[in-house]
Amino acid sequence: MNFGIIGGGGISDTHARAVSELGLVISAFYGANRRKVDELSKKYGGTTFPSLDDFLNHEPMDAVIIGSPSGLHAEQGIACAKRGLHVLVEKPIDITLEKTDALIEACNRNRVKLGVCFQDRFSSDSMRIKQLIDSGGLGKPILVSGRVKWYRPPEYYSNSRWRGKLDLDGGGALMNQGVHTVDLLLWLLGDVKRVYAKALSALHDIESEDTLVATLEFTNGAVGTLEAATSIYPGYDRQIEITGSEGTLIFKHDRIVTADLKKPLEGGLQSNPSDTNQSSSSPIVSDITGHKKIVEDFVNAVQTNGTPRCDGTEGRRSVQLVQAIYESARRGQPVDIPLA
Repeated sequence: MNFGIIGGGGISDTHARAVSELGLVISAFYGANRRKVDELSKKYGGTTFPSLDDFLNHEPMDAVIIGSPSGLHAEQGIACAKRGLHVLVEKPIDITLEKTDALIEACNRNRVKLGVCFQDRFSSDSMRIKQLIDSGGLGKPILVSGRVKWYRPPEYYSNSRWRGKLDLDGGGALMNQGVHTVDLLLWLLGDVKRVYAKALSALHDIESEDTLVATLEFTNGAVGTLEAATSIYPGYDRQIEITGSEGTLIFKHDRIVTADLKKPLEGGLQSNPSDTNQSSSSPIVSDITGHKKIVEDFVNAVQTNGTPRCDGTEGRRSVQLVQAIYESARRGQPVDIPLA
C-alpha cells in the first residue's frame, strides 16, 4: 500500500516512522508547516505538496494518515474519501459530533475504510482486561476510576497554533490527553448514560481546561470517576482501576499492576510495560509499537474488506462522551447521554 500523510508535527513523524518500519511506502506529504513537512520527506521519502488538492491528486496513493490539528480531521478526511482514499485519522476523530458524523458518512458513501488511532486498544494487557470483562471473569462491574494526571509545561501551549484552542483542539486535557482513557473505558465497560463534571484552567493560560473531574454512570450499572489534567507536576502514569463482584484490577500506563481476583489472573502479571513512552510528562512518542499495530490492523482491514479495531463508529463514542462532559461542566449540572 502507498500512504500519504497529512501533518508536519511530532505525531506525523510517528505515523511516518510506523509506516516505514512496516515496509510500506510513503508516497506524499502535505501540511501547513512546509518546513516540517520537507524535513519529514527528507527523512522518510515521499513528495511534498503545497496544497491539499495537489496532494490528493498524487498517484499512486491508496490511503492517508491524518495527523493535523483535531478540528481539521473531518474536513480533510472527507476530501480524501471523495478521492477514494482510505482514511486513518489520529485521535480524536474530530472535535464535534456533527463533523464526526459527516466524516463517517463520507467514508461509507465512497466505500473507503475509516480508522481512528487509539493504540491503547492494542496493548496486550488491555486486551486481557477486555477478555476478562467480556467473559464475566470480573463479575458485575461496580466501581471504575480513570486518572490521567499529566503535566505539560507552558510552552507546550504557547509554542503551538492549535493546542488549547477551542476551534482546533476542541478542548484541553480531556479532549487531547484524556481521550485515550475515555476510549478505553468505553471499550472495556460499555456506554455511559449520565455525567456530571467540573472543568477549569488551573495552571495554564489557555482557552480550554487543563484540569477536569467527572463522575460517570455506565449503562451496566457501574459508577466511576474520570480525572484528566495537564497541570499536575511532574506528571504521573495513567491509571485505570476497575472493581467487579469478582475482584479488582489496576491498569497502570499500559499494563496490569494489580489483580486482586477471587480466581487468579491467567498468565499472571507482566514484569515490564510494553509501552515505554513518557506520556505523563512529554508528548514525544519514542516507542511506536502501538502505532505500528494500528497501521497493521488498518492495512489488514483494507486488504480483507474487514473493519479496523477502532473504526469511525467506535471513534465517535469518545467524542460523544467528551462533548457531554464539557456540556455538564458548562451548565454545572448532570447531562444525560442519548444511546443509539
